[in-house]
Amino acid sequence: MKTNLLFNKKTVFSFEVFPPKKTSPLETIYSTLRELGYFKPDFISVTYGAGGSLNGQTTIDIAHSVKHTYGIESVAHLPGINFDKAEMQKILHDLKCAGIDNVLALRGDISPNVQPKDDFRYASELVSFIKESGDFNVIGACYPEGHLEAATLKQDLIHLKEKVNAGTDQLISQLFFDNDYFYTFLDKARDIGINVPIEAGIMPVTNKNQIERMVSMCGVNLPKKFKQMIEKYEHHPEAFRDAGIAYAIDQIVDLVSQDVDGIHLYTMNNSYIARRISEAVSTLLAVPKSE
Repeated sequence: MKTNLLFNKKTVFSFEVFPPKKTSPLETIYSTLRELGYFKPDFISVTYGAGGSLNGQTTIDIAHSVKHTYGIESVAHLPGINFDKAEMQKILHDLKCAGIDNVLALRGDISPNVQPKDDFRYASELVSFIKESGDFNVIGACYPEGHLEAATLKQDLIHLKEKVNAGTDQLISQLFFDNDYFYTFLDKARDIGINVPIEAGIMPVTNKNQIERMVSMCGVNLPKKFKQMIEKYEHHPEAFRDAGIAYAIDQIVDLVSQDVDGIHLYTMNNSYIARRISEAVSTLLAVPKSE
């Protein structure tokens, strides 16, 4: 099933997982998926490889299991920067053979250890190629505070419109900690004619090192109340974890009350955190969206 068909009168609730690193047994992800399945997300997306790995077969295998073993619709992430068209065509063929109907088309992060290729310099080029190559539902990424490489949010929105015009069927946002950024972004996106469903990406932050990585990698802003939470609980791990979960729940409650299209939870393969959040918001998600 194509996940863009899920957005109707309900708020879509989805998860993201990643393949385990080479140093971890593959079974760990299947144990996580079994636990995540209890919460009945609308779909689960699977990132491409781990730690810069180009081994996408693991992603395809996990996405296949999500759909065919656990009965949950799956999405396979697909970065374009490290592949030429022939390689990408083979990946798309493998996805279709695995019964995967949904892909998250990304340019991909440029790694100093991997020479990028020139066929897909932008995500919009990959989107066009996928649409020409098969009957896939294509999802794109968006950035409520603007992409780090964009000079302004306006410029980033122009590029996002190009990506949607190329055939993107729905969008998932990068994480953010201030909902006002998402609402402003959403208004601006609609104003320029971006009318596909846009899910809000939420990441529960449960330790200080995680925050520092996110700020350096994504450039997200930290609101005052979030900083106060860090300062108060940074030396108390369990309290920090619970505060981070509570903060994410508070974000989701506000977003759902505003009838956002969906919530995409970055689980970090932590089923305990996903359970705490899912249980807290399940009744909210069951309420139909306003007409």
